[in-house]
Amino acid sequence: MDMIRLFVGHDPREAVAYDVFTHSVLSRATAPVSFTPLALNTMRNHYREQHEDGSNQFIYSRFLVPYLCGFIGWAIFADGDMLCRDDITKLWRLRDSSKAVQVVKHQYKTKAKQKYLGNKNEDYPRKNWSSVILWNCGHPANQRLQPEVVMGSTGAYLHRFCWLDDELIGELPHTWNWLVTEYDHDRSASLVHYTLGTPCFKEYRNCDYADEWYAELQEMLAVPGNRKGWADYLAKP
Repeated sequence: MDMIRLFVGHDPREAVAYDVFTHSVLSRATAPVSFTPLALNTMRNHYREQHEDGSNQFIYSRFLVPYLCGFIGWAIFADGDMLCRDDITKLWRLRDSSKAVQVVKHQYKTKAKQKYLGNKNEDYPRKNWSSVILWNCGHPANQRLQPEVVMGSTGAYLHRFCWLDDELIGELPHTWNWLVTEYDHDRSASLVHYTLGTPCFKEYRNCDYADEWYAELQEMLAVPGNRKGWADYLAKP
């Protein structure tokens, strides 16, 4: 059976977001999923982060996915600040071997100049294209993405997929990277992206789709016979 390899951005400042997202994937998946957190402390033998920009710790390590897969097969990368509302197998089935990557090709201007933890939120070409990537790890064009290249390249070069000819960048439906607040509410969105801030941050606890995020968190923390979940269970003497 085909194993879906899913690499998820992990930042210790919002670790709960990673857990809620992976739970949302697993609870809806109809095929085996292998999760790999992109946490910088686990990559010290492969990669040393030298960039000084970026709002999270996985902003550049996502481009190591083909390398981490030995430049073989396929994988998905997704930011950790997401919620999966559909079967991830449906995204996996969209693989196109003629493309090196497949992404949602957003064309928008942000509604907010600041996002979580006070980070600047600037407009730039191909903004948020790299937040969900269906990687054709074995495509020859991706072999350029060795650790030293990723460490030495600019954000513009990497996040705009400048190592690829445009015809090698395939397109995914917008429903697989629906930008919360930036886009209007869509009940059919398969993967919602809290790009301005996950509901774990108090400033975004009432954002669109926040109720679904909290419901997922509660389900993840549920204890049989205890409706209040692990927090209540562990507080008992």
